[in-house]
Amino acid sequence: MWRMLEWLAEVEAEAAERLPWYVREYFAGTVGSTGQRDRALAEWDAIRFRPAVLRGGRDVDLRTRVLGQELTSPVMVPPMSQQLAAHPAGDAETAAGVRRAGSLLGISTNTGVEFERIAAAGAPWWFQLYAMNVPEVEHQLVDRAVAAGASALILTVDLSVAPMSRPGVDPLQWPDGPGKRRYANVDAALAAGASRGFRPVGPDDVRDLVDRSGLPVVVKGVLRADDARTAVDAGASGVIVSTHGDRRMPGSVSSLRALPEVVAAVDGRAEVYVDSGIRSGAHVLAALALGARAVFVGRPILWALAARGAGGVAEALELFAADTARALAQSGLPRLADVGPDLLDGI
Repeated sequence: MWRMLEWLAEVEAEAAERLPWYVREYFAGTVGSTGQRDRALAEWDAIRFRPAVLRGGRDVDLRTRVLGQELTSPVMVPPMSQQLAAHPAGDAETAAGVRRAGSLLGISTNTGVEFERIAAAGAPWWFQLYAMNVPEVEHQLVDRAVAAGASALILTVDLSVAPMSRPGVDPLQWPDGPGKRRYANVDAALAAGASRGFRPVGPDDVRDLVDRSGLPVVVKGVLRADDARTAVDAGASGVIVSTHGDRRMPGSVSSLRALPEVVAAVDGRAEVYVDSGIRSGAHVLAALALGARAVFVGRPILWALAARGAGGVAEALELFAADTARALAQSGLPRLADVGPDLLDGI
C-alpha cells in the first residue's frame, strides 16, 4: 500500500506542476469545504477487517465480469470531462492506458474527443449521459455512442455540479484551446443546444434509454435504497453509488455509508458499483465485501494522465490491482467470490 500511495502523491505533484491553475482547481474541486472530502477518505481508511485463516489456496485471482465483460481486476475508470486539458489526446489517451491494464472506462457527455478515436484504442467503454434540455442532442449522442461501440450507457441522475467559487475555474471561462472543447460528438448545428443545460430525470428516462439503445443502462449517483429500487424497477442493469468525488450536495452521506443499503435494496437484481474516495487495495476489498461488483477510481487517473499519459494511466490501474491482490491474499480469502460482509468489522 505504501508504494501505491507514494506513487499517487508523486504523479499528483507532477500533474500540479504541468497544469494551469484553473485546470488543477477544476479537477480537484469539491462541494463545500475540503473537510467533507477528507472525512469521506478517512471513512474508507477507518474500515477494519477480520482476516480468515485455514482456507487453503495461495494464488489470488482478481478477474471479474461487469455486465458480462471480463476484466483483469475490479477497478475501472469513471467518466470524467475536460480530459483534453490534462493531455493533448484526452480520453483517447486514457483509453489506451485502460486497454493496457485490461480495464474499462466511462466516457463523459462533455468529452472533447470523438467516440471513434476513443474506441480505436481498443478498451471496452460505457458512455455517460446527462439528460439534455434539447432531446435531439441527447438522441444524437446516444446513437453515435452505440454506433461507435459503447457497450453500456451510464445515466447520471443527480445533476451534480461543482461550485466554482474562484473566477476562471469553470471550463466555460477557460482560455480558448483544446482543453475547452466539449460536445465533440454533436453536430455543429446542435452544439448550441447542448449548452442549454440538463433536465431532471425520472424512471421513464431509464426505460427510454434501454429501448432506444438496446444497451444495458447503469444509473449513476444513487445514495438511497428507494432510489436504487426505482432505478432497477425501471430497467437499470446496474447502479453506481457515487458522490462524484464529493461534488454532490454539501453534507451528503458518503458513498461508503450508502453502499450497504443500496446493495440490500437491489437484492441481486442488478450490479452495484461504487466510487468516491477509493485510494487503496484495502478500500477496493472493503467495497467488494459490502456487495459492490467493482469500483471506479477517478482523480488518481486524471493526475496520472496529466503527468504521464497512457503509461501513467496503465500504471495507476496496475498498482491498484496489485494492491488489491495483496489485500485479498492478506485477508486469507484467495477468491473474490469468497469476499463478503463477514470480512469486515462493521463500518
